[in-house]
Amino acid sequence: MQRLLILFFPVHKNLKVQNFPNFNLYGFVSIPHSFLMEVTNKFIAIKATIDGEPQEGDFELKIEPFSLSVKPGSNDVIIKNLYVSIDPYQINRMKTVSSSQKASKFSTRIAPGEDDYVVGLISWGEYSISHGFILRLSGLAAYTGFFEICKPKKGEKVFVSAASGSVGNLVGQYAKTLGCYVVGCAGSPDKVKLLIEKLGFDQAFNYKEETDLNSTLERYFPDGIDVYFDNVGGEMLEAAISNMNLYGRVALCGVISEYTNVGKRATPNMLDIIYKRITIRGFLAGDYMHLFPEFISATIDHLSTGKMHVLEDISIGLETVPSAFVGLFRGYNIGKKIVQVSDDFGDK
Repeated sequence: MQRLLILFFPVHKNLKVQNFPNFNLYGFVSIPHSFLMEVTNKFIAIKATIDGEPQEGDFELKIEPFSLSVKPGSNDVIIKNLYVSIDPYQINRMKTVSSSQKASKFSTRIAPGEDDYVVGLISWGEYSISHGFILRLSGLAAYTGFFEICKPKKGEKVFVSAASGSVGNLVGQYAKTLGCYVVGCAGSPDKVKLLIEKLGFDQAFNYKEETDLNSTLERYFPDGIDVYFDNVGGEMLEAAISNMNLYGRVALCGVISEYTNVGKRATPNMLDIIYKRITIRGFLAGDYMHLFPEFISATIDHLSTGKMHVLEDISIGLETVPSAFVGLFRGYNIGKKIVQVSDDFGDK
C-alpha cells in the first residue's frame, strides 16, 4: 500500500480513516479514556548528555510500566505510536547546554536519569502522553518557510541546501510548482540524480565534490540567487550570501553542519547583507500552525496531481531508532526519516 508522507508520519493513501475511529493522520492511535489499565512500554533513552556527534552507544532501550489513564479534566492524550519522527534538531535537546533550550517549550533540555524519554512532541517509544498538542511538521516547515519567509515570485532563482532531506526536498518541489529555477545540493551522486530525475530540480550538485562553494554557486547561478532556503549553515550559508541578488531572502530552517561542531559557525559577509539589502530570518514551524489547513490543502492537491512526490526513509522496529538518528548526521537518509514502531492500525 502506497504511503504519502505529508506530515511527520506516513499516511496511507487508500486508508479510509473513518473505518478506524482511533486512527488519525499523525502516525498514532489514540487510546480511549475507558482503557484504565497498565501496559509495558519500550522506549529509547539517552545515557548521558551528548555534546558532540551522536553515536549509537549514547542510547539505550528501556522497559517500564506505563499507565493508560489520564487525570479527569486534563487535556492529556494517551498515544500508541505507529511511527516516530527522527529529526536532526532533537540533538540540541540532548546537549548539556544549547541556546535553543530556552527559546521554545518544544526544545527544552532532556536530563538523563530524570527525563528519560527522548521526545519531539511524542516520545521515541511504544506509548506517549501528549499534553494537548500533538503536531510537529517537517512539511509545514517547508511550506511556511518558503512561502511566508522567502515570499517567492514566479521565475525567481532558488537555492536549497540539504535538498534531499525531509524539508529541503519539499521546498524544491514547492518552488517548481511556482515556476522557479531551482538548484539543490546533496551529499551523494545518487541523491543528486534523484533531485533532478524524480523531483524535477533544474540542477543539483554534490557538495562533497566541490572545493570552492562560492565558485560552485556562481556557476549554477550566473545571474545570482533570489531565494536561499538554508538547512545546513556553515560555509554553505556564507557562499549563498556572497551570491545573493539585491533584496534576496534567506530562510534559516536548520544548521545541521553546526549542531555537532561547536567550533563551526557561519560568518557571512555583513557588507553583502547590508548593501544588497538581504533579508535573513530564522523561524519555527510551530509559529505557523494557523496555516496548517492551507498547507494540507495545497500539498494534497500537488500530490494528487503528480506535481509533487513523497520521499520517505522508513526503518522498522523501535530498536532501530539510535541508528536512524545517528544516520541523519552522516547523510544516510533520503527524505523524511521515520521509524515504524507498530503495524497495529486499530482495525483488529
